[in-house]
Amino acid sequence: MKNPIRNILFFFVPLCLRVRLLVICLFFVFSFPVFAQTMNLDEAIRALGGAEFRWDPFFSAGAFSAGGHEAAFASGKRGEAGMVLMDRREILTLPLPYLEGGDLRFPESFVSQLGNAFMRHAEEDRSSFRIAAIVIDPGHGGRDSGAAWDYSIQGRTVKVMEKDIVLKAALQLHSLLSEAFPDKQLYLTRSADYNRTLEERVVMANSVPLADNEAAIYISIHANSSFNRGARGYEVWYLTPNYRRELIDPSKYVGSEEIVPILNSMLEEELTTESILLANSILKRMGENVGNQSPSRGLKAYDWFVVRNARMASVLVELGFVSNEGEALLMMDDAYLKKLSEALYKGIADFIAFFERTGGLAVLQ
Repeated sequence: MKNPIRNILFFFVPLCLRVRLLVICLFFVFSFPVFAQTMNLDEAIRALGGAEFRWDPFFSAGAFSAGGHEAAFASGKRGEAGMVLMDRREILTLPLPYLEGGDLRFPESFVSQLGNAFMRHAEEDRSSFRIAAIVIDPGHGGRDSGAAWDYSIQGRTVKVMEKDIVLKAALQLHSLLSEAFPDKQLYLTRSADYNRTLEERVVMANSVPLADNEAAIYISIHANSSFNRGARGYEVWYLTPNYRRELIDPSKYVGSEEIVPILNSMLEEELTTESILLANSILKRMGENVGNQSPSRGLKAYDWFVVRNARMASVLVELGFVSNEGEALLMMDDAYLKKLSEALYKGIADFIAFFERTGGLAVLQ
């Protein structure tokens, strides 16, 4: 007869050993890879699609930037979770990067979740109302010099021409906008010394391809002239509010023609308001950049051809008076003209930030 106690021991001892071996194996499988599932900086950047990275060693804090969005964090200890601030308004709780041997290590879950957040924001950007195109229109060109005056500079006569000043400012503005908004379409109605008719300029603007959730803005750049040689200063014009255009295509509303005038009026009011906001943004920035050298002549309304025919928020900027010797020579100075170009850029950037934050002026509709 078999010993029952021995049989029980025979059964349980191997089982206990097997359990211990399994526990030991699980410890090795799940413990060591936890510490191995991290990335170095180069690997994290590649995993985030080439995101830019900044690091402040003093505060042990860093930030990833991608597609116009930023995720900022302070490093923690290995295995520690903490706050990651997305675009300074959204808080994510993620496993934090940590320093090991002087090198940053990024938990895979941190990188993957951050990548998902960037993708989510990119998708929101694609579906939200946005400024997709900027049309920069330097006036005149070619045989049409615009305002032109002769001045004596260091003993020689120099012809100061509006077409040259505004083209240089437009090219500088285009460069600044290209760097700041690589995701937007940028157009110059002319990029060298040739002329386009007013009709060609607005046809180019109105032909910009836009999705339903996209809008464009039009900036016409000029320099002023007056019989009063003492007149000076900068000013920004927008379309007279009571001017009415056909902005809505009636063919899209066959059978509901009665709503076309209502929609047209609403869109006209929206574009007028946006144009005033854009003009004010530019005027404010010009005051900051050159207000100690040239006076503001304020915000003005008129039905200039380009602003009344461009079916978008549009303004006409007068940089200064070519007919005023002091201001003409200022605009011929590279450093001063750069200040004007930067003011235009900052004003446009301010307007874009407001427009895209509010989703256009839908709140006013």
